[in-house]
Amino acid sequence: MTSAESGIATLRAMLVAARRAVVFTGAGISTESGIPDFRSPTGIWTRMRPICFQDFVASPAMRREAWRRKFATDPVLRAAQPNRGHRAVARLVREGKASAVITQNIDGLHQASGVPEDKVIELHGNATYARCLDCGMRYELEPLRLAFERDGDVPDCAACGGLVKTATISFGQAMPEAAMIRAEAETRACDLFLVLGSSLVVYPAAGFPEMAKRNGARLVIVNREETPLDGIADLAIRHGIGEVMGAAVGNS
Repeated sequence: MTSAESGIATLRAMLVAARRAVVFTGAGISTESGIPDFRSPTGIWTRMRPICFQDFVASPAMRREAWRRKFATDPVLRAAQPNRGHRAVARLVREGKASAVITQNIDGLHQASGVPEDKVIELHGNATYARCLDCGMRYELEPLRLAFERDGDVPDCAACGGLVKTATISFGQAMPEAAMIRAEAETRACDLFLVLGSSLVVYPAAGFPEMAKRNGARLVIVNREETPLDGIADLAIRHGIGEVMGAAVGNS
């Protein structure tokens, strides 16, 4: 572990030297925007058991519970704004220093911070809209919320009759193939892999930093808590992401 002050100086130099960086983000970057994480001692999953994909598909009662939770917690997500860490990442992309942002987050804050949609690779989907599980039709959340409040349920897909679910990847649901392929290609092409706010315990997503390191890239981890990959990182800083990235990138 490196102190924040010396770590920021080292990170700044590594960013200057990098030809093609990739940023990999987890829940820790968004907690500074007021979005609670999942796995910490006070995280969401300490208070409620996650609903698995198979249960969502098989049980109308579990689908109703999943939507109840979604609409109960959605005001927090909708109120969240990009923070200093998000803005620093957006600057790296805008200036051509970072080729892509690979994220485990589902909040859409990277896009809201100005990162182009085609530069964001969402490994766990997106909670700001919904899709039909069969035909893929996109649904905005507000009409679904109104239907749920009126009928106690979300209607099936108007196009094909399939089940409508938030566009997130649940436990037991297959990872998005196209996103995984893109993430692997970006990881193999980079010379600096920057992890921001991930516990690095969820696979296969957590395998990307290991892949980058094996492929010769320098690995930087900025996270408040220790991660299983700190020992192989070229630089590990246990400090707030907004402060570290804002100082390293020159972002207010």
